[in-house]
Amino acid sequence: MTHTQPASILQHFSAIKDPRIDRRKRHKLGDIFFIALCAIISGADDWTSIALFGRAKEAWFTTVLGLENGIPSHDTFGNVFAMIDTEQFVKCFISWVEALSDSSHGEIIAIDGKSIRRSLDRANNKSAIHLVSAWATKSHLVLGQQKVDEKSNEISAIPKLLENLNIEGSVITIDAMGCQTKVASQIIERGADYMLSLKGNQSSLFEDVKTFFETPNTCPTIAHQSCDGGHGRIETRRVKASSNIEWLKRRHPHWEGLTSIIAVSATREIKSVERREVRYFISSLDASNPERLGAIVRAHWGIENNLHWVLDYAFNEDAQRTRTGNSAANFGIMRHVALNLLKADKVTKAGMKNKRLKAGWDDDYLLEIITKGRFND
Repeated sequence: MTHTQPASILQHFSAIKDPRIDRRKRHKLGDIFFIALCAIISGADDWTSIALFGRAKEAWFTTVLGLENGIPSHDTFGNVFAMIDTEQFVKCFISWVEALSDSSHGEIIAIDGKSIRRSLDRANNKSAIHLVSAWATKSHLVLGQQKVDEKSNEISAIPKLLENLNIEGSVITIDAMGCQTKVASQIIERGADYMLSLKGNQSSLFEDVKTFFETPNTCPTIAHQSCDGGHGRIETRRVKASSNIEWLKRRHPHWEGLTSIIAVSATREIKSVERREVRYFISSLDASNPERLGAIVRAHWGIENNLHWVLDYAFNEDAQRTRTGNSAANFGIMRHVALNLLKADKVTKAGMKNKRLKAGWDDDYLLEIITKGRFND
Protein backbone atom coordinates (compact mmCIF):
# COMPACT_ATOMS: atom_id res chain seq x y z
CA MET A 1 0.00 0.00 0.00
CA THR A 2 1.49 3.35 -1.02
CA HIS A 3 0.64 6.94 -0.35
CA THR A 4 -0.39 7.45 -4.01
CA GLN A 5 -3.68 5.56 -3.71
CA PRO A 6 -6.01 8.37 -2.52
CA ALA A 7 -4.66 10.77 -5.18
CA SER A 8 -7.81 10.66 -7.33
CA ILE A 9 -10.26 12.12 -4.82
CA LEU A 10 -7.65 14.57 -3.50
CA GLN A 11 -7.12 15.90 -7.03
CA HIS A 12 -10.80 16.79 -7.35
CA PHE A 13 -10.64 18.95 -4.23
CA SER A 14 -7.14 20.36 -4.79
CA ALA A 15 -8.57 23.62 -6.18
CA ILE A 16 -9.64 24.62 -2.65
CA LYS A 17 -7.39 27.44 -1.51
CA ASP A 18 -5.63 26.84 1.79
CA PRO A 19 -6.91 29.64 4.08
CA ARG A 20 -4.00 29.39 6.56
CA ILE A 21 -0.90 31.55 6.69
CA ASP A 22 2.30 29.71 5.78
CA ARG A 23 3.79 29.52 9.27
CA ARG A 24 0.69 27.67 10.51
CA LYS A 25 0.67 25.00 7.79
CA ARG A 26 2.06 22.15 9.87
CA HIS A 27 -0.30 19.69 8.14
CA LYS A 28 -1.10 19.59 4.42
CA LEU A 29 -4.64 20.67 3.54
CA GLY A 30 -5.09 17.49 1.47
CA ASP A 31 -4.12 15.35 4.46
CA ILE A 32 -6.58 17.17 6.72
CA PHE A 33 -9.33 16.65 4.13
CA PHE A 34 -8.51 12.96 3.63
CA ILE A 35 -8.30 12.10 7.33
CA ALA A 36 -11.57 13.95 8.04
CA LEU A 37 -13.33 12.20 5.16
CA CYS A 38 -12.13 8.74 6.25
CA ALA A 39 -13.26 9.47 9.79
CA ILE A 40 -16.71 10.69 8.72
CA ILE A 41 -17.18 7.64 6.48
CA SER A 42 -16.24 5.48 9.48
CA GLY A 43 -18.71 7.01 11.93
CA ALA A 44 -17.13 10.25 13.24
CA ASP A 45 -19.66 13.07 13.57
CA ASP A 46 -17.64 15.95 15.07
CA TRP A 47 -14.10 17.36 15.12
CA THR A 48 -13.15 15.58 18.34
CA SER A 49 -14.14 12.14 17.06
CA ILE A 50 -12.36 12.87 13.76
CA ALA A 51 -9.12 13.57 15.62
CA LEU A 52 -9.59 10.49 17.83
CA PHE A 53 -10.14 8.31 14.76
CA GLY A 54 -7.03 9.77 13.16
CA ARG A 55 -4.88 9.01 16.18
CA ALA A 56 -6.27 5.45 16.43
CA LYS A 57 -5.36 4.90 12.77
CA GLU A 58 -2.16 6.98 12.73
CA ALA A 59 0.06 4.17 11.46
CA TRP A 60 -2.37 3.47 8.61
CA PHE A 61 -2.68 7.15 7.64
CA THR A 62 1.13 7.50 7.74
CA THR A 63 1.43 4.61 5.29
CA VAL A 64 -1.30 5.88 2.98
CA LEU A 65 -0.44 9.60 3.05
CA GLY A 66 3.20 9.69 4.07
CA LEU A 67 2.43 11.93 7.06
CA GLU A 68 5.35 13.94 8.42
CA ASN A 69 3.77 15.60 11.46
CA GLY A 70 1.26 13.08 12.74
CA ILE A 71 -2.49 13.65 13.13
CA PRO A 72 -3.89 17.20 13.45
CA SER A 73 -5.68 18.15 16.69
CA HIS A 74 -9.45 18.54 16.83
CA ASP A 75 -8.94 22.32 17.00
CA THR A 76 -6.96 22.21 13.77
CA PHE A 77 -9.71 20.28 11.99
CA GLY A 78 -12.36 22.68 13.28
CA ASN A 79 -10.38 25.85 12.51
CA VAL A 80 -9.39 24.79 8.99
CA PHE A 81 -12.90 23.76 7.95
CA ALA A 82 -14.30 26.96 9.48
CA MET A 83 -12.00 28.99 7.22
CA ILE A 84 -12.32 27.05 3.94
CA ASP A 85 -14.29 29.02 1.35
CA THR A 86 -17.62 27.18 1.07
CA GLU A 87 -18.31 28.38 -2.46
CA GLN A 88 -15.01 26.88 -3.63
CA PHE A 89 -15.75 23.70 -1.73
CA VAL A 90 -19.21 23.37 -3.31
CA LYS A 91 -17.81 23.85 -6.82
CA CYS A 92 -15.19 21.16 -6.21
CA PHE A 93 -17.86 18.83 -4.87
CA ILE A 94 -20.12 19.36 -7.88
CA SER A 95 -17.18 18.89 -10.27
CA TRP A 96 -16.27 15.64 -8.48
CA VAL A 97 -19.80 14.25 -8.74
CA GLU A 98 -20.07 15.18 -12.43
CA ALA A 99 -16.70 13.55 -13.18
CA LEU A 100 -17.57 10.27 -11.48
CA SER A 101 -21.22 9.83 -12.48
CA ASP A 102 -23.18 9.58 -15.69
CA SER A 103 -24.73 12.62 -17.34
CA SER A 104 -27.70 14.23 -15.60
CA HIS A 105 -29.68 13.91 -18.85
CA GLY A 106 -33.01 12.25 -18.05
CA GLU A 107 -32.42 12.57 -14.31
CA ILE A 108 -35.08 13.81 -11.91
CA ILE A 109 -33.36 16.28 -9.58
CA ALA A 110 -35.18 17.13 -6.36
CA ILE A 111 -34.30 20.42 -4.68
CA ASP A 112 -35.20 20.66 -1.00
CA GLY A 113 -34.04 22.36 2.18
CA LYS A 114 -33.33 21.01 5.66
CA SER A 115 -32.52 22.68 8.96
CA ILE A 116 -29.90 21.31 11.35
CA ARG A 117 -32.02 21.62 14.47
CA ARG A 118 -29.36 21.55 17.19
CA SER A 119 -27.45 24.38 15.50
CA LEU A 120 -30.07 26.82 16.80
CA ASP A 121 -28.31 29.40 19.00
CA ARG A 122 -30.92 31.16 21.13
CA ALA A 123 -28.30 32.84 23.34
CA ASN A 124 -26.92 34.78 20.37
CA ASN A 125 -30.28 35.05 18.56
CA LYS A 126 -29.10 32.95 15.62
CA SER A 127 -31.44 30.66 13.73
CA ALA A 128 -30.62 27.05 12.91
CA ILE A 129 -28.33 26.39 9.95
CA HIS A 130 -30.43 25.67 6.85
CA LEU A 131 -28.99 23.82 3.84
CA VAL A 132 -30.61 23.38 0.42
CA SER A 133 -29.55 20.22 -1.40
CA ALA A 134 -29.94 18.80 -4.90
CA TRP A 135 -30.71 15.07 -4.97
CA ALA A 136 -30.58 12.86 -8.07
CA THR A 137 -33.59 10.61 -7.50
CA LYS A 138 -32.59 7.90 -10.00
CA SER A 139 -28.90 7.53 -9.18
CA HIS A 140 -29.42 8.35 -5.47
CA LEU A 141 -26.61 10.90 -5.31
CA VAL A 142 -26.25 14.30 -3.70
CA LEU A 143 -25.39 16.66 -6.56
CA GLY A 144 -24.85 19.91 -4.67
CA GLN A 145 -25.57 22.03 -1.61
CA GLN A 146 -26.20 25.69 -0.82
CA LYS A 147 -26.27 27.21 2.66
CA VAL A 148 -29.13 29.65 3.24
CA ASP A 149 -27.84 33.04 4.40
CA GLU A 150 -28.62 34.00 8.00
CA LYS A 151 -31.25 36.64 7.12
CA SER A 152 -32.60 34.98 3.98
CA ASN A 153 -34.52 31.86 2.92
CA GLU A 154 -34.62 29.12 0.29
CA ILE A 155 -35.92 31.52 -2.37
CA SER A 156 -32.51 33.17 -2.64
CA ALA A 157 -30.50 29.96 -2.14
CA ILE A 158 -32.16 27.86 -4.86
CA PRO A 159 -31.00 30.01 -7.82
CA LYS A 160 -27.42 29.95 -6.47
CA LEU A 161 -27.54 26.16 -6.25
CA LEU A 162 -29.02 25.75 -9.74
CA GLU A 163 -26.39 28.09 -11.17
CA ASN A 164 -23.62 25.65 -10.18
CA LEU A 165 -25.32 22.46 -11.38
CA ASN A 166 -25.34 20.86 -14.82
CA ILE A 167 -29.08 20.34 -15.22
CA GLU A 168 -29.45 20.16 -18.99
CA GLY A 169 -31.91 17.46 -20.01
CA SER A 170 -33.16 16.83 -16.49
CA VAL A 171 -36.42 17.54 -14.67
CA ILE A 172 -36.13 19.79 -11.61
CA THR A 173 -38.68 19.30 -8.84
CA ILE A 174 -39.08 21.87 -6.07
CA ASP A 175 -41.64 22.38 -3.31
CA ALA A 176 -43.81 25.47 -2.98
CA MET A 177 -41.06 27.69 -1.51
CA GLY A 178 -39.19 27.47 -4.82
CA CYS A 179 -42.26 28.06 -6.99
CA GLN A 180 -41.00 31.40 -8.32
CA THR A 181 -40.99 32.91 -11.82
CA LYS A 182 -37.24 33.56 -11.56
CA VAL A 183 -36.55 29.92 -10.72
CA ALA A 184 -38.76 28.65 -13.58
CA SER A 185 -36.99 30.94 -16.06
CA GLN A 186 -33.56 29.85 -14.85
CA ILE A 187 -34.45 26.16 -15.27
CA ILE A 188 -35.76 26.66 -18.82
CA GLU A 189 -32.76 28.78 -19.82
CA ARG A 190 -30.44 25.99 -18.62
CA GLY A 191 -32.13 23.44 -20.88
CA ALA A 192 -34.12 21.57 -18.22
CA ASP A 193 -37.79 21.10 -17.35
CA TYR A 194 -39.56 21.83 -14.07
CA MET A 195 -42.25 20.43 -11.81
CA LEU A 196 -43.09 23.03 -9.14
CA SER A 197 -45.43 22.50 -6.22
CA LEU A 198 -48.12 25.15 -6.01
CA LYS A 199 -49.49 26.53 -2.74
CA GLY A 200 -50.71 29.73 -1.18
CA ASN A 201 -47.46 31.66 -1.67
CA GLN A 202 -48.60 32.04 -5.30
CA SER A 203 -52.17 32.74 -4.23
CA SER A 204 -53.70 33.94 -7.51
CA LEU A 205 -52.11 31.19 -9.61
CA PHE A 206 -52.96 28.60 -6.97
CA GLU A 207 -56.64 29.62 -6.86
CA ASP A 208 -56.91 29.58 -10.66
CA VAL A 209 -55.45 26.07 -10.91
CA LYS A 210 -57.49 24.79 -7.97
CA THR A 211 -60.72 26.19 -9.43
CA PHE A 212 -59.93 24.64 -12.81
CA PHE A 213 -59.63 21.15 -11.35
CA GLU A 214 -62.65 21.57 -9.07
CA THR A 215 -64.97 22.70 -11.88
CA PRO A 216 -66.69 19.77 -13.66
CA ASN A 217 -66.83 21.58 -17.02
CA THR A 218 -63.07 22.19 -17.13
CA CYS A 219 -61.62 19.28 -15.17
CA PRO A 220 -59.63 17.11 -17.63
CA THR A 221 -60.40 13.49 -18.37
CA ILE A 222 -56.74 12.58 -18.89
CA ALA A 223 -55.88 10.73 -15.72
CA HIS A 224 -53.83 7.96 -14.21
CA GLN A 225 -54.79 6.01 -11.13
CA SER A 226 -52.71 3.70 -8.95
CA CYS A 227 -53.42 1.86 -5.74
CA ASP A 228 -51.23 0.19 -3.14
CA GLY A 229 -51.48 -0.84 0.46
CA GLY A 230 -50.21 -2.84 3.36
CA HIS A 231 -50.27 -2.93 7.16
CA GLY A 232 -53.95 -2.04 7.22
CA ARG A 233 -53.50 0.93 4.86
CA ILE A 234 -54.93 1.43 1.37
CA GLU A 235 -53.78 4.42 -0.69
CA THR A 236 -55.27 5.44 -4.01
CA ARG A 237 -53.51 8.11 -6.08
CA ARG A 238 -55.08 9.84 -9.05
CA VAL A 239 -53.22 12.18 -11.39
CA LYS A 240 -55.05 14.63 -13.63
CA ALA A 241 -53.23 16.97 -15.98
CA SER A 242 -54.05 19.48 -18.69
CA SER A 243 -52.06 21.41 -21.29
CA ASN A 244 -55.17 23.32 -22.37
CA ILE A 245 -54.07 26.35 -20.36
CA GLU A 246 -53.78 29.29 -22.78
CA TRP A 247 -56.23 31.13 -20.54
CA LEU A 248 -53.92 30.60 -17.56
CA LYS A 249 -50.82 31.78 -19.43
CA ARG A 250 -52.66 34.96 -20.42
CA ARG A 251 -53.53 35.59 -16.78
CA HIS A 252 -50.00 34.73 -15.59
CA PRO A 253 -47.67 35.63 -18.49
CA HIS A 254 -44.40 35.63 -16.54
CA TRP A 255 -44.10 31.85 -16.08
CA GLU A 256 -41.58 30.90 -18.74
CA GLY A 257 -42.08 27.44 -20.23
CA LEU A 258 -45.41 26.82 -18.49
CA THR A 259 -47.03 23.95 -20.41
CA SER A 260 -49.25 22.01 -18.03
CA ILE A 261 -51.01 22.02 -14.69
CA ILE A 262 -51.36 18.90 -12.55
CA ALA A 263 -53.56 17.77 -9.67
CA VAL A 264 -52.46 14.77 -7.61
CA SER A 265 -55.05 13.44 -5.17
CA ALA A 266 -54.19 10.84 -2.56
CA THR A 267 -56.92 9.00 -0.67
CA ARG A 268 -55.70 7.03 2.34
CA GLU A 269 -57.88 4.53 4.14
CA ILE A 270 -56.57 3.35 7.51
CA LYS A 271 -58.83 1.14 9.60
CA SER A 272 -61.93 2.41 7.77
CA VAL A 273 -60.94 6.06 8.33
CA GLU A 274 -60.53 7.84 5.01
CA ARG A 275 -58.44 10.96 4.39
CA ARG A 276 -58.03 12.80 1.10
CA GLU A 277 -55.40 15.33 0.09
CA VAL A 278 -54.99 17.16 -3.21
CA ARG A 279 -51.75 18.79 -4.32
CA TYR A 280 -51.32 21.05 -7.32
CA PHE A 281 -48.32 21.57 -9.60
CA ILE A 282 -47.22 23.57 -12.61
CA SER A 283 -44.82 22.12 -15.15
CA SER A 284 -42.96 22.75 -18.40
CA LEU A 285 -43.74 19.14 -19.40
CA ASP A 286 -46.85 18.43 -21.46
CA ALA A 287 -49.86 16.64 -20.02
CA SER A 288 -49.92 13.69 -22.43
CA ASN A 289 -48.45 11.20 -19.93
CA PRO A 290 -50.05 11.68 -16.49
CA GLU A 291 -48.48 8.43 -15.25
CA ARG A 292 -45.00 9.89 -15.81
CA LEU A 293 -46.01 13.19 -14.21
CA GLY A 294 -47.24 11.32 -11.14
CA ALA A 295 -43.97 9.36 -10.98
CA ILE A 296 -41.99 12.61 -11.06
CA VAL A 297 -44.06 14.01 -8.18
CA ARG A 298 -43.49 10.85 -6.14
CA ALA A 299 -39.76 10.90 -6.93
CA HIS A 300 -39.50 14.33 -5.28
CA TRP A 301 -41.02 13.05 -2.05
CA GLY A 302 -38.24 10.43 -1.93
CA ILE A 303 -35.69 13.08 -0.92
CA GLU A 304 -37.09 12.95 2.60
CA ASN A 305 -36.46 9.22 3.08
CA ASN A 306 -33.40 8.77 0.88
CA LEU A 307 -31.44 11.87 1.87
CA HIS A 308 -32.76 13.84 4.85
CA TRP A 309 -33.68 10.80 6.95
CA VAL A 310 -30.38 9.03 6.17
CA LEU A 311 -28.38 12.12 7.16
CA ASP A 312 -30.26 12.31 10.46
CA TYR A 313 -30.35 8.59 11.28
CA ALA A 314 -27.00 7.38 9.93
CA PHE A 315 -24.93 10.59 10.16
CA ASN A 316 -26.56 12.23 13.19
CA GLU A 317 -26.83 15.50 11.25
CA ASP A 318 -29.67 17.01 13.26
CA ALA A 319 -27.54 16.85 16.44
CA GLN A 320 -24.66 18.88 14.96
CA ARG A 321 -24.02 22.13 16.81
CA THR A 322 -20.94 23.45 15.02
CA ARG A 323 -21.51 26.85 13.45
CA THR A 324 -18.16 28.69 13.71
CA GLY A 325 -17.36 30.40 10.41
CA ASN A 326 -18.07 28.08 7.49
CA SER A 327 -17.75 24.90 9.55
CA ALA A 328 -21.44 23.87 9.45
CA ALA A 329 -21.78 24.19 5.68
CA ASN A 330 -18.40 22.57 5.04
CA PHE A 331 -19.14 19.67 7.39
CA GLY A 332 -22.38 19.26 5.46
CA ILE A 333 -20.43 18.92 2.22
CA MET A 334 -18.16 16.32 3.84
CA ARG A 335 -21.21 14.31 4.91
CA HIS A 336 -22.46 14.44 1.33
CA VAL A 337 -19.11 13.22 -0.01
CA ALA A 338 -19.16 10.35 2.49
CA LEU A 339 -22.79 9.51 1.70
CA ASN A 340 -22.15 9.40 -2.07
CA LEU A 341 -19.09 7.17 -1.61
CA LEU A 342 -20.92 4.75 0.67
CA LYS A 343 -23.92 4.59 -1.66
CA ALA A 344 -21.56 3.66 -4.49
CA ASP A 345 -20.88 0.37 -2.69
CA LYS A 346 -23.47 -1.96 -4.20
CA VAL A 347 -21.83 -5.15 -2.90
CA THR A 348 -22.07 -4.82 0.89
CA LYS A 349 -25.59 -5.83 1.91
CA ALA A 350 -25.99 -3.51 4.86
CA GLY A 351 -27.59 -0.21 5.80
CA MET A 352 -25.70 3.06 5.90
CA LYS A 353 -24.94 2.85 9.62
CA ASN A 354 -23.44 -0.61 9.30
CA LYS A 355 -21.41 0.37 6.23
CA ARG A 356 -19.89 3.16 8.33
CA LEU A 357 -19.06 0.69 11.09
CA LYS A 358 -17.45 -1.69 8.60
CA ALA A 359 -15.30 1.13 7.21
CA GLY A 360 -14.06 1.89 10.72
CA TRP A 361 -13.19 -1.75 11.35
CA ASP A 362 -11.76 -2.74 7.96
CA ASP A 363 -8.95 -0.59 6.50
CA ASP A 364 -9.10 -2.33 3.13
CA TYR A 365 -12.84 -1.67 2.85
CA LEU A 366 -12.33 1.98 3.81
CA LEU A 367 -9.67 2.46 1.13
CA GLU A 368 -11.89 0.70 -1.40
CA ILE A 369 -14.73 3.12 -0.60
CA ILE A 370 -12.43 6.14 -0.93
CA THR A 371 -10.87 5.04 -4.23
CA LYS A 372 -13.99 3.67 -5.96
CA GLY A 373 -13.95 4.69 -9.61
CA ARG A 374 -17.54 5.46 -10.60
CA PHE A 375 -20.86 5.79 -8.83
CA ASN A 376 -22.64 3.92 -11.61
CA ASP A 377 -20.41 0.84 -11.81
